[in-house]
Amino acid sequence: MAGDWLAARRTEVAADRILDAAGELFAQKEAATVGMHEIASAAGCSRATLYRYFENRDALYTAYVHRESYRLYREMTEQINAVTDPRDRLIEGMLASLRNVRQSPALASWFATTQRPIGAEMAEQSQVIRALTEAFVISLGPDEPDLVAHRARWLVRVMTSLFLFPGHDEDDERSMLEEFVVPIVLPGAREATG
Repeated sequence: MAGDWLAARRTEVAADRILDAAGELFAQKEAATVGMHEIASAAGCSRATLYRYFENRDALYTAYVHRESYRLYREMTEQINAVTDPRDRLIEGMLASLRNVRQSPALASWFATTQRPIGAEMAEQSQVIRALTEAFVISLGPDEPDLVAHRARWLVRVMTSLFLFPGHDEDDERSMLEEFVVPIVLPGAREATG
């Protein structure tokens, strides 16, 4: 007997349902203020059931951020798919990512300034965000692994900064990226396109 071949799928569906409920709450109030009891209630399960899937709030936050990071990365790469120039790809990818997070009330709440910046903490600690950012840096052109990792870490910090302290508008942020990010991530790009 093969056992319960649907068990893994049921677990995945239940976890997604909990994360969906958490996302709805994050859209209504700052993510740092949402408690496990609220998430359980919104998901229609007991706290005991919730803790079966996520051992604590940090584990739930991590799962939510990782799921959304993959989704945002797919959206961003689709939006800039036709952009082949590395300089333009860097700027447009960063602007698309900023726009996509800001347009999502559930994700924007992670960067609320009235609570501790859990979005910034997650961005710094997440292996998934690091790997996705490194993949983006590699898409700009191959480079030494240490440089890719260093530049990716720096891009995460720049993005976090712009979420917490946005420019006046997208043109202002574009200008900052052109002046301060392009020369670091793509040395020589200014001369090549300027």
